[in-house]
Amino acid sequence: MKLALKLASKGAGWVNPNPMVGAVIVKDNTIIGQGYHEYFGGPHAEVNAINSCTISPRGATLYINLEPCIHYGKTPPCAELIVYKGIRKVVIAMQDPNPKMNGKGIRYLESKNVLVTTGLMAEEAATFNETFTKFITSRKPFCLFKGAMTLDGKIATVTGESRWISGESSRKMAHRLRHEYSAIMVGIGTVLKDNPKLNARRSRKISKDPLKVVVDSLARISLDSQVLTANPQLTLVAVTKRADTSKIAKIKRAGAQVVVCPEKNEQVDLEYLMLALGLMDIDSVLLEGGGTLAFSAMRDKIIDKVILFIAPLFIGGKKAPTILEGDGIRRISDAIPFNITSLRKLKEDLIIDGYLVCSQES
Repeated sequence: MKLALKLASKGAGWVNPNPMVGAVIVKDNTIIGQGYHEYFGGPHAEVNAINSCTISPRGATLYINLEPCIHYGKTPPCAELIVYKGIRKVVIAMQDPNPKMNGKGIRYLESKNVLVTTGLMAEEAATFNETFTKFITSRKPFCLFKGAMTLDGKIATVTGESRWISGESSRKMAHRLRHEYSAIMVGIGTVLKDNPKLNARRSRKISKDPLKVVVDSLARISLDSQVLTANPQLTLVAVTKRADTSKIAKIKRAGAQVVVCPEKNEQVDLEYLMLALGLMDIDSVLLEGGGTLAFSAMRDKIIDKVILFIAPLFIGGKKAPTILEGDGIRRISDAIPFNITSLRKLKEDLIIDGYLVCSQES
């Protein structure tokens, strides 16, 4: 099962909004086939594993991290193929959370006298496909907030200098996340200040660029910004009704999409925006800030998970921007609780990740 999960991870960023799935076929204590879901719309992991078999899989055991499908979609049902090929036993990490499935694949296999066991490495498998689980059950994107800061919580100096707070290894990891997530979201302040490309740059590896979402209530974005001059078809600008209609037209003529959202606290209603992205089959959003947008997203409970890169530096300064800004929380009793699940070092930086408790309960 560990090998199945490792294989499945190769599909990260390529299979969205489908789950990452890996499969390993064992016969007489020997691996005779293995495969994974390589790209959206392509053959599923079971198909690739069966096609790779060095000998007949009849009587073999299939290890897979997600319940085999039984419904017709872009590909035929994998459960039927498993039965047809005579596989005797299927070991499944977790049941498919897709409402279309609801254990149907498992019940079908059992009805055809295939021995099925579930729950092996179930917790690891659930975390592995947490993005898929949220999206398929709620049609809302899974949202990860990623931030890089100093030990005193600063994301830039008093002069605005921010390159580079985190180390090279942390930045490589950040670009890997950009590849894995379907969209990257920033506030207009970040675009006006840094003029980022918001693409995925990975040395010696092929990457796909995410949809670039700019939260810009008043459509202040410069038409010369890099998100509008490079691959503008991958850019979406979220505005409110207070935005100038002529500016919206210019943004559209540049090739970008514009979504007019209702307001909340005189800003883009982020919950509405996430629902709109879900309707576009955007299953996951990597939120990179800045501080005002990040706080609004936390307050509005759209963030599911947080990963913080903490550099061993101190900057200080009352006017130096911090990782969370906005209006802030007035009382400690109203503070947003955070469940830390991992604390580790990556070269010189410290990485903390975990989940916002309010998001998990909502």
